[in-house]
This record gives sequence, C-alpha cells and structure tokens, in this order.
Amino acid sequence: MRREKDLLGERNVPEDVYYGIHTLRAQENFPLTGSPVHPKLIWSIALIKKAAAAVNMELGDLDEAIGKAIIEAADEILNGQWLEQFVVDALQGGAGTSTNMNMNEVLANRAIELLGGSKGDYSLVHPLNHVNLHQSTNDVYPTALRIAAIELLKPLSDACAFLQTELQNKEEQFAGVIKVGRTEMQDAVPIMLGQEFSAYAQAIARDRWRLYKVEERLRQANLGGTAVGTGLNAGKKYIFMINERVRQYTKIGLARAENMIDITQNADVFVEVSGLLKALAVNLGKIAHDLRLMSSGPRAGLGEIALPERQAGSSIMPGKVNPIIPEAVNQAAFQVMASDMAIAMAAQSGQLELNAFMPLIAHHLLGSIELLTNSVNILSEFCIKEIAAREDRCAQLLENSMAAITALVPYIGYDKATEIAKIAAQTGKAVRKIVMETTTLTAAELDRILDPYTMTRPNAGGK
Repeated sequence: MRREKDLLGERNVPEDVYYGIHTLRAQENFPLTGSPVHPKLIWSIALIKKAAAAVNMELGDLDEAIGKAIIEAADEILNGQWLEQFVVDALQGGAGTSTNMNMNEVLANRAIELLGGSKGDYSLVHPLNHVNLHQSTNDVYPTALRIAAIELLKPLSDACAFLQTELQNKEEQFAGVIKVGRTEMQDAVPIMLGQEFSAYAQAIARDRWRLYKVEERLRQANLGGTAVGTGLNAGKKYIFMINERVRQYTKIGLARAENMIDITQNADVFVEVSGLLKALAVNLGKIAHDLRLMSSGPRAGLGEIALPERQAGSSIMPGKVNPIIPEAVNQAAFQVMASDMAIAMAAQSGQLELNAFMPLIAHHLLGSIELLTNSVNILSEFCIKEIAAREDRCAQLLENSMAAITALVPYIGYDKATEIAKIAAQTGKAVRKIVMETTTLTAAELDRILDPYTMTRPNAGGK
C-alpha cells in the first residue's frame, strides 16, 4: 500500500494501481451500474491530455521531461493499455470530475514510473499541477464526449450504408413477387414484396443522411473555457493552440465555440444527436416488427417470407424456430428510445453554468450509438441478407383475399365492387369467380385489370 492525501484526509491506495486517492473515493462512492466509463470516452480524454501536455510544453509552462512522460503515458492509453485502471462507474456525481481525475492520476503515476520514480510521488508529476494544467473537467469532459460520439458515429453510418444496400438487393430480388398489402392489419390492395423492401431502404437512407449531417453539430467545442467557459487560468495562446492540436490529433474538424459559456452549460446538442439515434431506432423497430409479421407461422400465420434459421426456438416444442434477430433488434430499439428520454431529462436538468448530469448523457449517448451499430450489423448480416420470399404463399393469400377488388372500381363502380366483396366474405368464393358470374367483364379483361404490374403502379382503369 502507498499513502496518499487529499482535501478530506489520507487513505491507503494499493501499491500496484495507477489511479490514486480521488479515484479510490469515487470507486467507493458510486457503486451504481457496474458499467465502466465507455472506452472511447477514455480514449478521447487521453487524447486531450496529450494535446494539453504538448501545448503547455511549447508555451514553456510545462517542464519538457514531465511533458514528454505525460505524452508517452497518454499514447499508451490511446494504444489500448491500462483500460483496467479506469475503475469509476459510468454514472457518477460531479459532472465527470471523477473520470477526469481518474485519467489525471493514471497519467501522472505512469509518467512518474517512466521518469524512474515510484507511483504516488507527485513531486515528480502531479495529477493537477501538471496533467490537468490549464484544464477543467468542464471543458475536457464535454469536448471528449463530442470526439467520442463523432468517432462512434462513423461506423454506425457505415453500418447503415450496408443495411441500405442489403435492403435494396432484396427490393430487386423480390420485384416480381406480388402479395397482399395491408393497412391497419387488414387486407388492402396488392403490393410487390420488393416495393415493401424499397420503403425500408429509403427509411434507412434518411437515417444515414441524418447521421452524416449531425456530426457538424458536434464540432463546436469549449476546450480552453475551463470551469464555466470564461477561460479562467487558460491564456489565449493556449486556447487557440489546444483546439488546433486536438484537431491535428483527431483529424476531426473541431472548432472553438464562439461562446464557450454556452457550450459549457448547455447540452442540447446531445439531445439533438440522441433524437436522430431515436429516429433510426424507430425505423429499425418498424422493419423488425414487419419481418416478424411477414414470417409469422409459418403455416398458421402470414408466412410470406422465410427468415434465416439461426437457432432452435423452444425447449419444449420440437421444430420451432423463432425470429430472434428481429426480436433482438426490437429490444435494442426500445433501449435506445429509453436512453433518449434519459438524455433529454439530464440535459434539461442542468443548472446555471454547468450540467451536473453529463456522465449520464455520455453513458446513454455513446451506448446508444454502439448498440445501434451492433444492431444494424446483425440485422444486415444475420437476417436481411438471407431472407427468402415464399412466392406460392404470397400468391395463395392474394388469391383468397379481397385485395384485388379495389382494382375493379374504375370498371364496375364502387357499389358493385362492394357487393362483390360482401359476397366473397359471406361465401368464401374467389373474387375472380364472382366477377365472372355477376359482371360483363371477360376473362381477358380480368387478366389485364388484375395484372400484378397494373395493380402495383399508378393507373386509372386503363384510361
């Protein structure tokens, strides 16, 4: 054990850990979710600390040996080392201070070690005087969250592009498969299965565009604003240089906010991003619900499509296979929508110059992006790609339905069509047979009127 002290007194800290007394107290104070801070947020904070050390060295405010040791320690974290040293719960009081201090202490102790000292000897490298120089949790944490979100949005956008492509492939593959269209869960008019998939593809295309554009909203940063956005204890040169250095390291077009006070106290941009994630979740949920309906049965339900069989579905019913991928996607969508509400409440609940609930915003926002990325990937790879149309079943349901009656209205009128529908419902006879018996339309005319391509595109009774 080593002995460390802070405002509240002294504590023993395990000799082998790189974190210190501030992290130890936070670990004890916040046994909440059992989930660690998102690794991409840790990565982003380490990058900012590296940039700050480089700028402070260049300005002559940080000893070169200390600065280089901090940078080397930060590079190790950026390369995936020492993640086990970040032990503070994702949800924590203090607006993210515990996570910032966890980073400061890990970097300080690793830098001390690199300089030949012993962990805890803060006379060599101090977590606050050196690692946190010219910084505050209140500018580091929200900037890191912006960087992390942008980094995670890129693979989500790529995943949506892949899903859109797979849906478009099915649109083409099922272009000639006619089936019953349904509104309000009731038989409506005929539609091509490919047309249904075209609508799914278009919805995902919108989501992909939204996610591409929302990155611009995350590029405004308050780095250098320190405690409340006024820049206290950070000079103008540092403010300009730190933003430029972070841009250089991230290769992201971050820009210093014109009003850093606004960025420090207001979290509405994260609500905006979350809202677009929710929109994607809604579309994914709708698609997943539809796939479950169309594949239901397969004998006693709709059974219009066959989903790929991924695993046995029951511990008691032999031969049962469930639509597990759409079900999993549905659950992920529910989670993202719930997270969106939590983010909105947290952003609205900030007071005056700071939002104390940034850790909750970070936890749900980054978690939602990652969850959606994984969901889109499994939906594309494990479901959409291998969906097969059950063309005979689609044709059977269409023939036994009254979906084609609407196509007859321009030829026999609404009232006569209604009469035929009523007879079909009461007798169970096919619509085509009733039309032949009760109207002057010929078989050839019916073939033309009820042609699948005629019924599934704009027309006005052949006029």
